[in-house]
Amino acid sequence: MSPADLADDVLDALVVPSFSRIGPALRRRAFRWEPVDLSGRRIAVTGPTSGLGLAAVHQMAAAGAELVLLARNRAKAEEVAWDLVAAGAAGASVVDLDLASLASAGRAGEELAALDRLDALVHNGGGLHATRQLSADGIELTFATHVVAPFVLTGAALPALERSPAGRVVTVTSGGMYTQALHLDDLQSEQGYRGPVAYGRAKRAQVDLTALWGKRLASRGVLVHAMHPGWADTPGLAEALPRFRRVLQPLLRTPDEGADTITWLCGAPSAELGTGRLWLDRRPRPTVYRPGTRTSSSDANRLWQAVVELSGRPDPLDASS
Repeated sequence: MSPADLADDVLDALVVPSFSRIGPALRRRAFRWEPVDLSGRRIAVTGPTSGLGLAAVHQMAAAGAELVLLARNRAKAEEVAWDLVAAGAAGASVVDLDLASLASAGRAGEELAALDRLDALVHNGGGLHATRQLSADGIELTFATHVVAPFVLTGAALPALERSPAGRVVTVTSGGMYTQALHLDDLQSEQGYRGPVAYGRAKRAQVDLTALWGKRLASRGVLVHAMHPGWADTPGLAEALPRFRRVLQPLLRTPDEGADTITWLCGAPSAELGTGRLWLDRRPRPTVYRPGTRTSSSDANRLWQAVVELSGRPDPLDASS
């Protein structure tokens, strides 16, 4: 292990300097980050009209990508699409998507599947809710929008991802998942709802499913990764955790710093990435730090089956479906 690698591991274990703006400032120099080239890549992004998603699609446009914006507010997304083309994108289009509706997720996935190819699908949309709410399908809203709808969207879009020579799926998770274990007996947070806890558990589920997707899609040539952006100063953070933002504001990352690894994962050579991993600042990270939060392989498989059942659709990787 090189001195830079060792220092990076220590930085990550300390959390505050790793997740704050200190992390990318040090790692950019230590590991000599190169600009990302996305020329010829077609990338679909959920939640592209604000925060990390907006920062990511602008980075991708500047790198020459063609963007597909999956959004609930079509008018706002179309405004962003115009801006992206002006910023250098090879093209930008809009697909309607409401993550609170599994029917909408399925339709959006089918639109993507009809493309001649899709080089990357980025799951960025979602939110943290102060009170327990239900989606259009009667599923707790945090779990629906962060876990079940992205699962449906990925499954439906797979044909286009498989037609790409370097297809990949990138899920934007959160460092908050490190504080939570998977609770298979309460996936929908019915037992004493707390917004940050439900959010952290959904993010833990995202990471567990990423590892399973990675294993199960490896033979099909589609890479699957999760990343967390550290502590980035976004409108979502200001709305959901205003006290946290006030206390840590001097240390918060910009949206561009938080989004950098999203963009990088969409363009990095497949051989450098492997599959099924969690990333921060262009580096693979452990998925567990706190004792008692590791998910067993049997529980991860049970999670997959539970999400399939909640989706109301056949298992997307079951050949007999």
